[in-house]
Amino acid sequence: MTQLIDTHCHLEFPGLKERLNEVLANMAANRVVAAVSIGTTLERAREVLEIAEAHPNIWATVGVHPDNEGVEEPTVERLVALANHAKVVAIGETGLDYYRLTDAPEWQRTRFRTHIQAARTLKLPLVIHTRAAAHDTIAILREEGAEAVGGVMHCFTESRETAKAALDLGFYISFSGIATFKNAASVREVARYVPLDRILVETDAPYLAPVPHRGKRCEPAFVRHTAEFLAEFLGIDFATFAERTTENACRLFSLRLTHPEEVSA
Repeated sequence: MTQLIDTHCHLEFPGLKERLNEVLANMAANRVVAAVSIGTTLERAREVLEIAEAHPNIWATVGVHPDNEGVEEPTVERLVALANHAKVVAIGETGLDYYRLTDAPEWQRTRFRTHIQAARTLKLPLVIHTRAAAHDTIAILREEGAEAVGGVMHCFTESRETAKAALDLGFYISFSGIATFKNAASVREVARYVPLDRILVETDAPYLAPVPHRGKRCEPAFVRHTAEFLAEFLGIDFATFAERTTENACRLFSLRLTHPEEVSA
């Protein structure tokens, strides 16, 4: 039976939270049997956790997105305390993003190191965001010993060389709806390079809806479109691709899936 997992979404964000019952029903209709809802600030961590607590097929992460300024700054102790929860499966979203903050601020790198240290303390994987900062991202992962816990390079749009460096550190590579975009040939070629036992799929909902929903509000059910597209592109039977990416997600995040017929919308 075909099953998929959306390994990266933001269910507490506007456009999804107030429609959560509908979002969960759409997931079930598309055989998306689980989702990982990603933390981006400490102020909203409780919202993320409450959604995960209320639904057996939703898990959560704790972290502060590298773009977020003017928010509570994480410490190792604060992250560890928040992540001491049965539904928390990773630390992040964390990493570096120099696209908007072109001065490559030191506080981003300090925040990133804090997350890695917390993940190592907890023995939890990392959820990594990197944009226009691949060199520093890989360097800090190495310096802080992130290979001890591994994790996922989410919404991957970097080079094959960056993918190789991450794979060498034991990380998985996750592809979003961007892979379906006409102008994303380089992303698809990285997908061809990544071993099948290291590929994940995600939506980053409510952002980055895949074709045929590009430009619309995204939701976890749409991960099916990305998975179908990548399976066809890679010349892999869709059922096989779905099975392998689901196995990968369960392995990385130590997920125990509720039987699909028991998943409540």
